[in-house]
This record gives sequence, C-alpha cells and structure tokens, in this order.
Amino acid sequence: MKNISDLWKKEDWLANWIGFVVIAAACVAVLTGWFDFSALNFKKWKIWEGDSVQAGSLLQQLSAGAFWLKLLTTGLILGFLFWTGQKLMGHDGKKFLIAFIGLYLISVIVRMISAEFTLNRYLEWAFWALIVGLLISNTVGVPQWLRPAIQTEYYIKTGLVIMGFSVLFSNISRFGLYGLGIAWGVTPVVILFMWWLGTRVFKMKNKPLVITLASATSVCGTSAAIATGAASGAKKNDLSIAISISIIFTILMMVLEPILLRAFNVPEIMGGSLIGGTVDSTGAVAVAGAAYGGTNSVGMQAAVLVKSIQNILIGFIAFFVALYFAKYVENGSESSNVGAGEIWRRFPKFILGFFAASLVASFVISPLFGGDQVAAINKVLDQYKNWAFVLAFTSIGLDTDFREIAKQMQGGKVLWLYIIGQTFNIVLTWIVIWFLLSGKFFPIPDLQLFS
Repeated sequence: MKNISDLWKKEDWLANWIGFVVIAAACVAVLTGWFDFSALNFKKWKIWEGDSVQAGSLLQQLSAGAFWLKLLTTGLILGFLFWTGQKLMGHDGKKFLIAFIGLYLISVIVRMISAEFTLNRYLEWAFWALIVGLLISNTVGVPQWLRPAIQTEYYIKTGLVIMGFSVLFSNISRFGLYGLGIAWGVTPVVILFMWWLGTRVFKMKNKPLVITLASATSVCGTSAAIATGAASGAKKNDLSIAISISIIFTILMMVLEPILLRAFNVPEIMGGSLIGGTVDSTGAVAVAGAAYGGTNSVGMQAAVLVKSIQNILIGFIAFFVALYFAKYVENGSESSNVGAGEIWRRFPKFILGFFAASLVASFVISPLFGGDQVAAINKVLDQYKNWAFVLAFTSIGLDTDFREIAKQMQGGKVLWLYIIGQTFNIVLTWIVIWFLLSGKFFPIPDLQLFS
C-alpha cells in the first residue's frame, strides 16, 4: 500500500474495522455470556384488529424501560463507532454526532413503522426507509444540520462486512451441485445479457447504473445493488433508481409467483427454487417461499437455500465489476490505460472484509463452537446489519431528488432494461431448474433432510 495511513483514514478500510469490531463483540458476547450485545429490534405490532384499533403491543413495547435502555445503548454503540470513523477521516465530529442523532431517530421511526404486522407482511424495512427519506427530502426538505450524517456508502459498506459473517460456504454443500447450477449457472449469464442489452441495444451511457441494475436483478436486489454500485462508482441516484425498481417488482413477484406456481401445480422443490433464484430480496424470498409451501416446507427450504448460495456471489461479482470498471470504464468511456495501482485504489476494500467475515464464520467459529453458536451470533449481528442498512437506505431517500431520477430514467430505458432482464432471468432459471430437478436427468434431492 502506497500510503499506510489509508488503513485508518479511508472510508473503505474504516467500514471493515467497524464491521470487525461489531462481529468480534457479538462473538465474545454470545460465546462467553459476559454481556448482552443485542441491538434494538421492534417486535411486530398491529394497528387494526378487525374493526377496532389495537395498538396494545406497541404501547407495551414503548412503555417498557428495557426498550428505552436498548434504544439508548444501540444508538450509543452505532454513534460511537461511526463517529470514531468520521473523526479518523478528518471530518467534524461534533457536527456528525448531532446529525447522527437525528438520523438515528428517523431510523427508529422507520423500524417502528416496518414492524407493524400488516406492513411487515408485505414490505421490508428497506422500502419504508426509502419512503420516509424520500418524503422528507421531497416535501419539507433536508435541514443542513442533518446532512453530515447522510453517509450512504459508509453505512452500506459496514453493513455488508457484517453480513459476510452470515454467508457460510457450507451452505453450498447442503444443496450441492443443484443449488450451484441454479444460483451460479444463471446469474453470470443474466448479468452479461443485461449489460449487453443496456450498453449495446439501448445504448445507455450510464454504465454504473446498468451493471448495478443487472446485479440487483440477477443476485439479490438491494444487497447486490449496493455492493456492485460501490464497486462501479455508481452515484446515489443510480443506486436509488436500481433499488426502487427492484423493490417495486420484488413486491409484485413475491405476491404473484407463489399464486402462479400453485395454480400450475409445480412441485415444491422446483417452485421454491424458482422463487429463490428470481425474487430479488432475500427477505422476500423467505416470505414467498412460506406463502408457497408453508413454513419449513420443502418449497421454503429450496427457496432459502438457492438464495443463500446465490448471495455468496455478491462479493465475487463486486470484485470483478471493480476490476472491469477500473481497467476498462473511465468516466463513461472505454479506457485500458489503468495500471494495477489504480485498480487497487478503486477496488472496494469492504469486499475483503466481507470475505474475511465469511471465512471466519465458516472455518473458525463454526468448527470450534458449532453451528448453533454461529446461528446465535448471526441473530445478534443481523440487527446491527439491519441498522446499518436502515441508516443507509434512509440516507438514500434523504439524498434523492425526484427531478434527478426523472433525468436518469433515459426515456424509460431503465425500466425496460429491468423488465426484459428479469423476464430472461425467470425463463433461464426455470430451464435450469427443470433440467436439474425434474427427475428426468438427475435424482431429486430430499430437502427434508436439511431441516
């Protein structure tokens, strides 16, 4: 490294260190039981119960002293870690801290809204984070004092490093070559197809947007979009467009796919695999899989396993996208005059943290302490990852101007790119699933053994 101080002064590296601190603290807390490191998490609550208003469960949460203590400790932990990073990067710590308190409180409202039973059933918190942020930015506007905390990539990168701990390489063996064929065989083809369609057929000049949307479509929606967006240098508006389109169609597919699969009497293992391979969001996959076959059914297991194996591709895709864009794409024009040093400078270092976290979970914690302990650690980390992403998605909404998005739609090309790309994804995924899981060529795996 040319400048060793980059390790504690650059956002990419600091996201790694913050992520590792959270992972280490969660491991110590779970494995030793010395302290409680869990973060604030709203329990589901209801507004409407039949014709009467029923908000008792929410009021019970808000009236408990433990709730306010957890709200305070979660804010202190997140605030201290992100404030430390800002100070090391040379930013005004006082202004950031004041702004972060405001952003955190907005994020708490987002988590509360998304925990409402009906809203939670159909839409994930990412959607509500975007909506709340967009409502503020496109109505009353974002106050200047809040802007220092709007650090989208900072939160995203940290969340992805934490997420790496949950992506176990052992998941591959659970579904073997079937899952690999479905998840890994289709994804690169869809990305290349959408890249060709966007840049060659539609002649879209915004290449970071094309690759970000292609990754969101073919891998896992928002997580893939933010990872690839960071690797390609996508602007915040590019990321907002890709995530918004992905979320809209995820909702439609999450509802319609289970209905259509049941209508055509598709075997559960095949239908679940199609849901896992084509519904963008990981959370939506679990919901659609449960709606299709029931909780802990073969359909739900197949859906979650395919999506879990597909998620492992996030780091690999971001890695190759970073290399390609650094070497061949420079300010929207083709350029091959980029050396190894420039590639390394641009390479998103959080990917290294993502892989490191996954390797530690797969080959250190799991063998030494067992899968149950890894699951317990991930239960703690999942909330910190969610908080990092809520901060990020709220920041995206706060930093998004609809007028700029309208300009980026490029005459509807972005929407058509997604529709055609997702259609191609569904067709190709189904062909591969039929080949692998119809029983005509290979024995059908018994997923009941994996519960």
